[in-house]
Amino acid sequence: MAILNKVKIFSGTGSEVLAKKIAADYGQSLGEVTISKFADGEIQPNYHDSVRGCDVFIIQSTFAPSDNIMELLLMIDAARRASASYITAVIPYFGYARQDRKDKPRVSIGSKLMADILTTAGADRVMTMDLHAPQIQGFFRIPVDHLDSSVIFVPYIRSLGLENLTIAAPDIGASYRNREYAKALNAEMVICDKERKRANEIASMTVIGDVTNRDIVLVDDLVDTANTLCKAASLLKEKGARSVRAVCTHPVLSGKAYENIAGSELEEIIVLDTIPVKEATDKLRVLSTASLFSKAIRNVHEYGSISTLFKTERSVQSTLELKNN
Repeated sequence: MAILNKVKIFSGTGSEVLAKKIAADYGQSLGEVTISKFADGEIQPNYHDSVRGCDVFIIQSTFAPSDNIMELLLMIDAARRASASYITAVIPYFGYARQDRKDKPRVSIGSKLMADILTTAGADRVMTMDLHAPQIQGFFRIPVDHLDSSVIFVPYIRSLGLENLTIAAPDIGASYRNREYAKALNAEMVICDKERKRANEIASMTVIGDVTNRDIVLVDDLVDTANTLCKAASLLKEKGARSVRAVCTHPVLSGKAYENIAGSELEEIIVLDTIPVKEATDKLRVLSTASLFSKAIRNVHEYGSISTLFKTERSVQSTLELKNN
């Protein structure tokens, strides 16, 4: 039997709260690292623990500001130069995933660039959750473990006991994800077809399907300004829906998102802790991903299967761990 390397789990400053939960669920403390900044903002990480010959897992979501990205890259480089055996970048929220193609002339493909610089920095593997476009995995030349939030959300939706459950896709692009939810929950599905003027601004929206007297759950990978979700909720109620909720993996929540949600027709919006939530509100509920990431880290280290974590019928203990009641 092969002797496994020692596991060391570290965190950047952006994901420290989640990283502590992941490490605790795994059964150890976070490794000590100091993130120093020079007067001009330049970042320098310094590991206090030896990582020589270790399997190192560095947890950091790459949400704004861009310092979170630089921290992650520099921590990967420092671990590589300190002779870590294997480095996994654990990125619960993978920023720039919306830039996955050239949708107009003279723009970058930001998600491909992110994949390249993570590899160049020295990452041997990437672990993430609910990429905006799953095909982004193909941008990497290293293994990618793409975790699925449905193993957390599906049991929660079941626990609500909604009598006339219908899953709603907030746009055509989300229809595949929503179809999987509808199958897992044995529910009907409708689509909110939207036309955008520009990023984060909707020109028009229509509902494809009947929602009369239905309890609607909108499913999306992220919520940014919440304009789409709030407009969809309003439209669904106008079309006769009895209640409207939303589940969104990544709470980007920029601009007037909190204000939009508070004044919307949404009963509640359920998100995960891949990005720290800035404000606690009555309509916002946060479920933890710590147990799922902990299991994935263990399976990677012990050469176990990651696909076993994708089964939506599996009851993940962290599903009921709520940040806000």
